[in-house]
Amino acid sequence: MDSPITIRLGSRARRRIAADGLRAADIAIIPAAAGGPKGLILNGIDQWLFGDWLPSAPRERRLIGASIGAWRMAVSALADPVAGHKRLAHHYAHQTYPAKVDAAYVTRTVRGLLDEVLDGHAGEMLAHPHYRVTAITARGTGPLAAAGGVRWREMTGFLLAAAGNAVSRERLAGAMERVLFHDARDPSAWLRERFDAFPPRFATLTEANLRDALLASGSIPFVLQAVHDIAGAPPGAYWDGGLIDYHLHLPYQRDPDLVLYPHFTDHIVPGWLDKSLPWRRARESASDPALENVMLVSPSPSFIARLPNRKLPDRSDFKHYGQDHAARIRDWTYAIGESERMAEALARWVEQPDVKVAGEF
Repeated sequence: MDSPITIRLGSRARRRIAADGLRAADIAIIPAAAGGPKGLILNGIDQWLFGDWLPSAPRERRLIGASIGAWRMAVSALADPVAGHKRLAHHYAHQTYPAKVDAAYVTRTVRGLLDEVLDGHAGEMLAHPHYRVTAITARGTGPLAAAGGVRWREMTGFLLAAAGNAVSRERLAGAMERVLFHDARDPSAWLRERFDAFPPRFATLTEANLRDALLASGSIPFVLQAVHDIAGAPPGAYWDGGLIDYHLHLPYQRDPDLVLYPHFTDHIVPGWLDKSLPWRRARESASDPALENVMLVSPSPSFIARLPNRKLPDRSDFKHYGQDHAARIRDWTYAIGESERMAEALARWVEQPDVKVAGEF
């Protein structure tokens, strides 16, 4: 029977696993992509990873994500991560909206969702003995900084940003900057030295700004409102971190240990605006070794083909199902349940890793 997962290995990860196998103690970084409902398909792996495998070898680990990825990493650092991931999947899948809705309504709903998911446990995340969480956001600069929440100005700013990005990622850096909300105990040294067109800025995660930072990290332009003037961070408007870091193409090679990346697809796209630009996909090379120590795990084509509509849950489902909320919730819940098969397959592979069946970047 076809495996429900696909595995890709960077060159250093392949050599190390071939020589020494794979132990939980080897894992230093867990990235988590933006992607909205697509992230639900990783629920089974998240529960196994943070509820079973990684706790078997406690050590300091960096959990970094954007949008739903930041939410997944936040609940991974709760005292009971399995319960946290179950709450996240349940409340995310059970979102419902009327036929006509504005960004203010969606923002209120999503803020309520985060309150339900964190459920009074936010302090646990910031005090976890081993996990250091970072949530990525995009702060508007240039025209977006001057938009002031006025929709037509925001739209103009994003159109200019998209046009610039089509030419180069460097031009997108003229419209927004990467702001990383990170654990105060983590110096984030591996991200401090500039590695792309977006000089990183840092803000410390606290109980006072955690919800705003997580909300901002998932605030899709025009779907949600920007989050303004987050406590402890540079003033301004903050949007979805996936605008800059959709699949988190970060300098992972700076860490001597391994990066385990559960992902909903088998490739890495730098920014959300790069989705339709296949030449922007990250590939390991002499000039870009970022993926050399990465193990990427994603659903296989045969697994996806067995899901409702033969695809992962995604935001288009809100339109596809319309007001038939029960049908969408049923199909998303089925996909979440199927994700347990991915976890089982990964657990088997980790027990006896076979690098010959793993692809390359």
